[in-house]
Amino acid sequence: MNKIFSLYARDIRRITGNWAAALVIGGLVLLPSLYAWFNILASWDPYGQTKGLSVAVASVDKGATVQGKSINAGNEIISSLKENHSIGWVFTTPEAALSGVKRGEFYASIEIPSDFSQRIASVLTENPQKAEIQYTVNEKINAVAPKITSQGASSIVEEVSRNFVQTANGAIFKVFNQLGAELQEQLPFIHKLTSLVLKLESRFPEINQAAKTASSDLNEAGGIVTRVQQALPQAKHLADQGLKVTSALSAFLDNSQNVIASSGPAAKSVLSQVEQTATNAAALAEMLKEANESGAVTEAVSRLEQNQTALAAVRQASESLSELLTQLKSWSLSSRGQSSAASSTLGRTADKVDQMIGKLTRLEQLNRSLLEAAKAGNALSPEELDSFAALSRETAAAAKDLLDRFEGEIQPALLGAVDNARASAKEAGDLLKDAKSTLPEVSHILTDAAQGIRLGSKELSMLSRQLPEAEQKVHELADRLRSLETEGDLQSLIDLLKLNFQKESEFFAQPVTLSEHQLFPIPNYGSAMSPFFSTLSLWVGGLLLVSLLTVEVHEPGLTYRSYEVYFGRFLTFWTLAVLQSLFVTAGDLLLLGTYAAEPVWFVVFGILLSSVFMLMIYTLVSVFGNVGKAMAIVLLVLQLAGSGGTFPIQVTPPFFQAVYPFLPFTYAIRMMREAVGGILWDIVGSSALMLLLFAASALAIGIGLKEIINSVSSNFVKKAKRSKLIH
Repeated sequence: MNKIFSLYARDIRRITGNWAAALVIGGLVLLPSLYAWFNILASWDPYGQTKGLSVAVASVDKGATVQGKSINAGNEIISSLKENHSIGWVFTTPEAALSGVKRGEFYASIEIPSDFSQRIASVLTENPQKAEIQYTVNEKINAVAPKITSQGASSIVEEVSRNFVQTANGAIFKVFNQLGAELQEQLPFIHKLTSLVLKLESRFPEINQAAKTASSDLNEAGGIVTRVQQALPQAKHLADQGLKVTSALSAFLDNSQNVIASSGPAAKSVLSQVEQTATNAAALAEMLKEANESGAVTEAVSRLEQNQTALAAVRQASESLSELLTQLKSWSLSSRGQSSAASSTLGRTADKVDQMIGKLTRLEQLNRSLLEAAKAGNALSPEELDSFAALSRETAAAAKDLLDRFEGEIQPALLGAVDNARASAKEAGDLLKDAKSTLPEVSHILTDAAQGIRLGSKELSMLSRQLPEAEQKVHELADRLRSLETEGDLQSLIDLLKLNFQKESEFFAQPVTLSEHQLFPIPNYGSAMSPFFSTLSLWVGGLLLVSLLTVEVHEPGLTYRSYEVYFGRFLTFWTLAVLQSLFVTAGDLLLLGTYAAEPVWFVVFGILLSSVFMLMIYTLVSVFGNVGKAMAIVLLVLQLAGSGGTFPIQVTPPFFQAVYPFLPFTYAIRMMREAVGGILWDIVGSSALMLLLFAASALAIGIGLKEIINSVSSNFVKKAKRSKLIH
C-alpha cells in the first residue's frame, strides 16, 4: 500500500511542480466541460419514428343518451386508436397507466374520464360543458418523447372534434331540414285557409244584398247562404290543420333558440381555435427563422405539415360560420320585427369573418411555399418568413376581436332572428285561433239566415241585425291575414331551415380541451439534454487522459508489482477525472443555468459516473495498451446511439435495442436524469448497482489480467514500436 500511495504522491508533485505539465493537464481537465457545454447549448429537437413509444390509454367513459340514442365516445376513441399505429398505444386501466408513467414504463398516459360522452352531449342543454381528455407525461424519461406524445394526444382531440361535428351537430341540422320540409308541405293549407276567409269576406255584400232584397230574391239569397254553409266545414278543417302547423312551428322555434344559444360556445371555439392556430403559426415563424439561420430547415418539415393541416381545418370551419351568418342576415332583413342594428351586426360579423378567412388562405399559401422549400432542403425566404409571421399575428388579432365582441353583440343578434320568427309564428297562431273561434259564430249566423229566408219576411229584420256583426268579424280576420301575408315571409324561414345540414354542422369548432399534467416538469430542452451530454463528456474526458498521459511507470532503480502500478497510477487518473466531473456538472448549473431538481445530487452522481468511467477506460488501456484505447473508443461509439440519450431506444435499429441493457451509459444517464427531473430512489439504486457491477468487472480484469497480458504482449509491443509509427 505504501508504494501505491507513494507513486500517487510523486505524480501529484510532478504535476504541481512542472508548469508545462500543469498547463497541459489543466487543459485536459477543462476540455470535457467545453464539450458538454457547447453540445447542450446547440442541442436540437429531433423527431423520428414514434410507433415504439409506449403511451398508455385508459377509458372509463360511462356513455350518454342523446335523443333516445346511446353513445360512448370513449369506446369510439379506443377503436380509432387501435387502427392508429403512429404511436405505441397500450390499452390499460387508469391506475396502471399512472403507475407506468411514474415508473417509466410508459412515456405518457391518456385517460378518458367517466363524463366524457355526457359533456359532449351537453351541447343540447342550456349549460353546455366542454369535454376533457386527461394527458399525463413523464418529462424525465426522455427529452424528445414528451413532444411526440403530446402531438399524439392533440391528434386524438382533433379526431374527436371531427366526429362531434359530423354526428351530434350534423343530427341537429338534419332535424332543421326535416322541420323545414314539413312546413313546406303544410304551406298550401295555410294559403288555402287565407283564400277561403278572403272569399267569405267578398261574399258578404251579396249576403247583405240578399237580406235587403229577400222579399224579391229569396231563392237567390237561399242559394248563396247554402253555398257558404257548405264551405264552412272545409274552413274549419283547414283552420285545425293550420293550428297544428303553427303549434309545431312555435315549438320548433323555441327549440331553435335553445340550439342556437347552446351552439354559442361552439361558435366561440371556432374563433378561439383560429386565434390559437394563428398564434402557433407566429411561434413557428420564429422557430423557422432560427432554423433558417442554422441551416436546419429540413427538420421543420413535420411542423410545417402539421401547421398546414391545422390552417386548412380552421379555414373550413370559418367558411361554414361565415355562410351561416350570411344566411341569418339575409333572413333577418326579410323578417318582420328584426331591428336594423341586429341585422347590421350580423353583416359586419360576416364581413370580418370573411376577412379572417382571406388571411387564413394567404397563410396556407405561405406555409405551403415554406414547406416545399424545406422539403427541398433550400434556405427559406426571409421576406416570406416576415410576411408569414406578420400575417399570423394579424389573424390572431382579428379572431380575438371577434371573441371579445361575441357575448355582447354577435350572440344577441343570432338569437334575435329566432325571436322575430317566433313572434310571427305566435301571431299566426292567434290569428288562426280567432278564425276557428269565429267560424261557429258565422255558422250560427248563416243558419239563422237560412231559417229567416225560409220563414220569410217575418224573420228578415232579425237576420239583418245579425249580419253586420258577422261581417265585421270576417273583415277583422281577413285584415289580419292580409297583414301577415304582407309583413311576414314564411318562405324565407323555410328556406333557412332547408339549408345543407352537412355544411352547417362544419362551422362548429373543436369542443374538446386537453388538460396536461407534468409529473416531473423540466423547463427547457437544454436542461433535459444535460444528463446525456454531461455523461458523454465524462467518457470523452477519460479518453483524453489516457491518450496524453501514460498508464505505465518507469522509475530507474525502483521496482513495482503489477497491482501497485495499476492502483498507484489509477489514483492519479481518478483525481483528474473527479476534477473533470466537478467542472462539467458545476458549469452546467452555474454557467449555463441548466435546471436540476436536485443540483447537489447532480454533482454527486457526476463524480460517481466519472469514477466508474475512468476505472473502465484506465483498465482497458492499462491491460491492453493501445488496443484498449481503441476498445474504449468503440464503446463510446456504441453508447452514443445505444444508450437512449437522445432518441428513445425504441426508435433505434434492433442491434442497439439489444445492446442497450449492457452499456454503462444507459444507467449513468438514467441517474443524472433522476437528479434533473426529480429523484425516485429505487431507480437511482438499481442504476448505481449496475454501475458498480461495471466497476467491479473492470477491477477484476485489471487485477487478474494486467500482469499476464502485459508480459505476453511485451514482445509484440516492442516489435510495434520499432516501426517508429506506434508508441
